[in-house]
Amino acid sequence: LCALRTLSSSDDVEDRETEKGRLEEAYEKCDRALDELIVQHYTELTTAIRTYQSITERITSSRNKIKQVKENLLSCKMLLHCKRDELRKLWIEGIEHKHVLNLLDEIENIKQVPQKLEQCMASKHYLKATDMLVSAVDSLEGSLLQVEGLSDLRLELHSKKMNLHLVLIDELHRHLYIKSTNRVGQRGKDRGRIGSLVKDASPVPLMDVTNLSTPRKFLETSQFSTPGSSSMRETSLLEMKEDTDLDPEENSNVFMGILIKGLAKLRKIPETVKAIQDRLEQELKQIVKRSTTQVADNDYQRGENISQENQPRLLLELLELLFDKFNAVAAAHSVVLGHLQQTVASPCSQYDGDIKLYDMVDVWVKIQDVLQMLLTEYLDMKNTRTASEPSAQLSYASSGREFAAFFARKKPQRPKNPLFKFESSSHAISMSAYLREQRRELYSRSGELQGGPDDNLIEGGGSKFVCKPGARNITIIFHPLLRFIQEIEYAMELGPAKQCPLREFLTMYIKNIFLNQVLAEINKEIEGVTKASDPLKILANADTMKILGVQRPLLQSTVIVEKTVQDLMNLMHDLSAYSDQFLNMVCVKLQEYKDTCTLAFRTIVQSDEKLVISASWAKDDDISRLLKSLPNWSNMAQPKQLRPKREEEEDFIRAAFGKESEVLIGNLGDKLIPQQEILRDVSDLKALANMHESLEWLAGRTKAAFSSLSATQS
Repeated sequence: LCALRTLSSSDDVEDRETEKGRLEEAYEKCDRALDELIVQHYTELTTAIRTYQSITERITSSRNKIKQVKENLLSCKMLLHCKRDELRKLWIEGIEHKHVLNLLDEIENIKQVPQKLEQCMASKHYLKATDMLVSAVDSLEGSLLQVEGLSDLRLELHSKKMNLHLVLIDELHRHLYIKSTNRVGQRGKDRGRIGSLVKDASPVPLMDVTNLSTPRKFLETSQFSTPGSSSMRETSLLEMKEDTDLDPEENSNVFMGILIKGLAKLRKIPETVKAIQDRLEQELKQIVKRSTTQVADNDYQRGENISQENQPRLLLELLELLFDKFNAVAAAHSVVLGHLQQTVASPCSQYDGDIKLYDMVDVWVKIQDVLQMLLTEYLDMKNTRTASEPSAQLSYASSGREFAAFFARKKPQRPKNPLFKFESSSHAISMSAYLREQRRELYSRSGELQGGPDDNLIEGGGSKFVCKPGARNITIIFHPLLRFIQEIEYAMELGPAKQCPLREFLTMYIKNIFLNQVLAEINKEIEGVTKASDPLKILANADTMKILGVQRPLLQSTVIVEKTVQDLMNLMHDLSAYSDQFLNMVCVKLQEYKDTCTLAFRTIVQSDEKLVISASWAKDDDISRLLKSLPNWSNMAQPKQLRPKREEEEDFIRAAFGKESEVLIGNLGDKLIPQQEILRDVSDLKALANMHESLEWLAGRTKAAFSSLSATQS
């Protein structure tokens, strides 16, 4: 175009010719180059031309087919327009038939629900059963409401839905109070075997209750957990799935979460919370009952009989077992409470108003209430045990006939000893073992351990005890009880200024009841020997002397006082938090006994408010020093085994006493001794000697007792 424009615009012919020649030359050059390229690329060019030709033919064919389809569609449209009413009728009939088929399938599935539900309930896949039952009831009361043939099935499934939450709540309680404590029960058996050695073991070192360590519950968090419970708290309740191939109860925490989900689907969370609160105390009491029988059974298997031995150590074993079980129950409640909180706070929750849940403080309060009731019985706070024992003394209100009958000559009673017993026969032993095995199996299955006539328990006041109730039972359980109280206060997050009710109960009991009872017992025992007519002449019997390991005679009152001091020292060890009160009792009793001995001493050595002359000499330092320098005193001051052996021991003693008498008579001069100032009764001299020996022995024992105290108590 540019060349043509140039040629047309030029006026000079010569220029046009020149340009024409140049163009022709360029065309010839292009033809030659094109011919060369065609020769070089002949095959590719041929292939491209053929391909282009094929594509052109296909496009032409497709255009013809599209044109034909378009014509056919127009023809179909015209035909359908003519038969549209008939087609619409067929379409509607198809939808109806499809819906009927769906309803028939649904009816067939619902008819199988009772059987499937029974299988799920038997295998304890409660979430699947709940989903199945809820959906079936919704269908029966919704799309299938007008189906008259399903009325009986509707009533049956509706009844099961109304009662299913009761089954789920019972299962939840079984895991809360029985499954959670099963492993603790197994550990209790091992502890019971070790506990049988307590009575022979050395005394436990004194524990400083003011600086108790971290509670064991928080040192051993895995002690009461089930497999996988550590990850359970991180798992949301919505993410929990029920695996039908596994044992649903293998993981108790997951199982309780499944139960909560089922109860939420049934819209029974408020009823669940109320049931947990209402049954909490009763379930804890059942744990106490089962644990009591369990401790007795363990003791029976060890071959012991608590009704004969009456060992308070079994009470300690029972409380330790209860502490572990109550901790396990509290851990299970914390899991359930977490599930309930997630359920209520869930965005898809079906509850409009706020549901008031219980909290862990409520659980710990109930645990303390049950423990208080247990301690009230075992510590005999109502004096039911002592009041029921027959008194050895006659009442002043007895009639004369009863008095005469009491002192009347009675016919000797022949002891009613049985000729033989069957209890030790092989049949009785094997039968007893079989029954106990059955009871243990029942316990492991349902948690209920029924008592039988062969129970190794002590009856009293309608209850059964592992040991005889009494105030002194507090001594063996005090420190473990304090540890558990600290665990409770830690769990309840009480500050230093607040105390849990169980600590207040324990403090009230010891201060207001136990200390007064101990003091009354001590006063009664000491007064029984010190208020006698002549306490300085009542000696301890030979058996007591042998037990104490002493050679010289001791006053009965001194032995009783020393026993009282030792008892109070033991109480200082057992109830170390109240050492000051017991130490004050020791000091008061020793001071009172000293005053009693001083009064008895003055009764013997004092006449008309004046000491006898020998007592006056004993108070004189010079005379005392002179008497101690004589050979008689130095000989008697030595222990018998260290005294030098002499051939004529009698002559030596007679000479020594004679010399002593000469010195004393010489000290009198010509002065006469009034009769009332002479101790003529040898029994009085023996009484003074016994009192001297007894007080020396008491002082030594008291020193030894105080030297054994810990540094804090000293």
